[in-house]
Amino acid sequence: MFQAIHQAFTDKSEGEQGPKRLAALRKLLKARNLDGYLVARADEHQNEYLPASEERLAWLTGFTGSAGFAVVLPDIAAVFTDGRYTEQLLRQTVRTAFAAVSMIEDPPSAWLRRHASPGMRIGYDPRRHTPLGLKRFREAAAAGGFALIPSEPNAVDAIWENRPAAPSAAISLHPARLAGKNAVAKIRELQTWLTNEKKVGLVITDPTGIAWLFNIRGGDVPHMPLPIGYAVLPAKGKPTLFVDGRKLTDKVRAALTEIAEIAEPIALEAHLDQLAASKAELLFDQESASAALIDRYEAKGGIADATVNPIQLRKAAKTAAELDGARAAQLRDGAAMAEFLCWFDAEAPKGKLTEIDAASALEGFRRATGKLKDISFDTISAAGPNAALPHYRVNDGSNRRIGKGIFLIDSGGQYLDGTTDITRTLAVGKPNAEMMRRNTLVLKGMIAVSRAVFPKGASGAQLDTLARQFLWAEGLEFDHGTGHGVGSYLGVHEGPQRISKLGTAALEPGMIISNEPGYYKPGHYGIRIENLVIVQKVTVKGAEREMHGFETLTLCPIDRRLIERKLLTKDEAAWLNVYHARVLKALSPLVGKTTKKWLKAACAPL
Repeated sequence: MFQAIHQAFTDKSEGEQGPKRLAALRKLLKARNLDGYLVARADEHQNEYLPASEERLAWLTGFTGSAGFAVVLPDIAAVFTDGRYTEQLLRQTVRTAFAAVSMIEDPPSAWLRRHASPGMRIGYDPRRHTPLGLKRFREAAAAGGFALIPSEPNAVDAIWENRPAAPSAAISLHPARLAGKNAVAKIRELQTWLTNEKKVGLVITDPTGIAWLFNIRGGDVPHMPLPIGYAVLPAKGKPTLFVDGRKLTDKVRAALTEIAEIAEPIALEAHLDQLAASKAELLFDQESASAALIDRYEAKGGIADATVNPIQLRKAAKTAAELDGARAAQLRDGAAMAEFLCWFDAEAPKGKLTEIDAASALEGFRRATGKLKDISFDTISAAGPNAALPHYRVNDGSNRRIGKGIFLIDSGGQYLDGTTDITRTLAVGKPNAEMMRRNTLVLKGMIAVSRAVFPKGASGAQLDTLARQFLWAEGLEFDHGTGHGVGSYLGVHEGPQRISKLGTAALEPGMIISNEPGYYKPGHYGIRIENLVIVQKVTVKGAEREMHGFETLTLCPIDRRLIERKLLTKDEAAWLNVYHARVLKALSPLVGKTTKKWLKAACAPL
């Protein structure tokens, strides 16, 4: 009945080819007088999601997870990932070729320090690493007596037959009415900041920063409307935008030419060389600028300040127009979710639905809005033990039938006016007592974050414990952050804002953040409940300083069948009842007759 358009379910791993490709890489390294090589899962911009042409780690090893790294030495090679992808790594790679290593317990630099012999020459592609990312490897090399050697072109590319072409999606103009500020105003604001900071200019290497600054969008990165390119913003005068000219229609080129010089990406280095010759001090983004760019700039006499990205905070604090767009997108998405959940409740008990069926159906309901541009990430549609894998991606080989117990679905949409991300954990049949209790502990944590009031300047790390406290009290935990920033028709993951043990950025009004505690019982089931929230100013009677809290953006029922009512306090139950009353009022006019009836029952007071 339903077919996914924006998500494919084929297993793209070619892990069985790993040994042969590893042997070819070692042969090439020997010809280059190298003993080893660092293979980062990265492009020149450190994008989270990569175009097919940049998936070197996946091509070489077979591992397709979004967090990974490989180190190749003459007699041993290892692939590193974190706990989200441990099972996937073991399943997709050949053990005789690649050791599977936890990047948390044994980081690649530490592993290399132990396994590389003194005098070895370890190559790396300086365009796929940042200086910050190389720091620990350089420290390991100094301690271990081996050398890190920049080596171009990329060694994997040299053996990659039939490598996909680089992306060349068309660039579009993002309406100022949705951005809330035109590009000229953004450019002037940043140039004023650069002047005050006594900086000559800013090199923009992060595609989300380019999209935000110039009010443009593209399609070069899966599920993210990003145009890949570069920009240089001087403190005075026109910025230069370095993008593939084939991506620009005459209309878009004419509009951009009014605010910027347009050049091909290949011209960037010569442009920077001219600035370096005058010993100009430029800002580079330490998280996305490659070592190749920064090292070259400094070698040519320029001064590179790779510390602050002034776009990041400005992009994170949404304008009033962006927040209105986010609310509209969440309302639309919530109605699609309600239609899906009503359908799911009717179909799942029959015992015939699969994970792929559910993911395809949800995409179909989103497409039916007529506003969906893309999904914001591959839907996590997970039944039974698959739900215990926080970043599970269903494919034809792993697809499970949805049976009795718990089903988890984490998904989102990209709309012109906003980006959504929502997780719901659903009961199929009668859940057991343990499932209900642990789901309720997760819900209590989610409600605690939703109701939080905190002083201006507080960070996500200071709030993270609120989400975990009830699980901790029973000796339970989850191994991911509680929340991440979300963009405005940009990336579903956005910094610097986040709620996690490592979230040091202050939470400022206008930031959009996910609130998604969870619990995972390996081999059995997983639970996660996720809403998006907006940081906002709140009034506290008698407060002696500015206080902040959250507005809940996401509008969708939370499964009452998985709640152990006696575990909720009076205030927690009241919060949920008020939330469900709001959901019912907002979504009822937007859904069909059958879903409206279902919605009334799903949002009934506890």
